[in-house]
Amino acid sequence: MSDGSLPRPAPAEVEAPQTPGRPSSPPSLRTGYLILYNFVSTILWLTVLGRVALTLPLAGTQGVRASVAEFAKWTQTLAVLEVGHAVSGIVRAPLLTTIMQVASRLLLVWGIVHNFPATTTASPLYSSMLLAWSATEVVRYSYFVASLWGDGVPRWLLWLRYNMFFVLYPLGIASECWLVYKAIAPARTWNLAWEYVLRGILFVYIPGSYVLFTHMMAQRRKVMRGLRERKDA
Repeated sequence: MSDGSLPRPAPAEVEAPQTPGRPSSPPSLRTGYLILYNFVSTILWLTVLGRVALTLPLAGTQGVRASVAEFAKWTQTLAVLEVGHAVSGIVRAPLLTTIMQVASRLLLVWGIVHNFPATTTASPLYSSMLLAWSATEVVRYSYFVASLWGDGVPRWLLWLRYNMFFVLYPLGIASECWLVYKAIAPARTWNLAWEYVLRGILFVYIPGSYVLFTHMMAQRRKVMRGLRERKDA
């Protein structure tokens, strides 16, 4: 299951954000790498978001796949690095949660969209999935860049990161489930084992999505409580 709009659990927050105007030492090699990685990821997902937003009114849902699918596939594949970040300890991130989220996205872009284009070419759910993913990732990676840069995260960006998922998460999950479901019939003619794999994936989507959603809710409560405490101080 993917995080449709669910921001992943801080895979690039290796240092606490500093307050604005506070002198900072030169970034370490690790911090410099993470700033670059998150900045590049921000630009890539912003490109996906822009392409979908421009293509939909001009060419409809059928044009989205032709315009965006290949670019979105490789942009998402880049996130495999985040599993390596968690394994190596370069970031503080729950390994299992990171693997679940990256793997679910790879299932969609490689296992569904790449293998069964007929199920996604004209589907508005493919467009809604990309909109949910890209909007989430633009905010998430921008948040990490701001955190690592050392000048503090803008309050509006912090609010977006921990509130957008209320809308984008259900949109993303519903879109993903529908695309997996629609791929079951063609998978049956392609490989019977793959049909059962897809059915099994749908079976675990609900409990898996609940785990990820409650994890983000816990993160949100912690962050919002901290903001209220600083405001009252």
